[in-house]
Amino acid sequence: MNKKTTSKGASKSASKTLTSKSTGKSSKSASGSALSQTGTPKRQTSPKAASAASKTLRDGRTSKTSKSAAGSTLAQTPKKKGK
Repeated sequence: MNKKTTSKGASKSASKTLTSKSTGKSSKSASGSALSQTGTPKRQTSPKAASAASKTLRDGRTSKTSKSAAGSTLAQTPKKKGK
């Protein structure tokens, strides 16, 4: 289990991303996931939110604040178990 939580800075970025009218679906999904994991190491990123965060990071049009929230979301993705 991953014990990371969203930092204050990433939470602030996620909040800004969610309130922005020009932000896309993927960025908002990743930001919502990051915000939901603030201060709670028991919550983990879902595969759907991880995919949205990855898409957000790869998109060249994405703002710095959205990328910060997406990075936090991906950092809290459960580690894959080896085969």
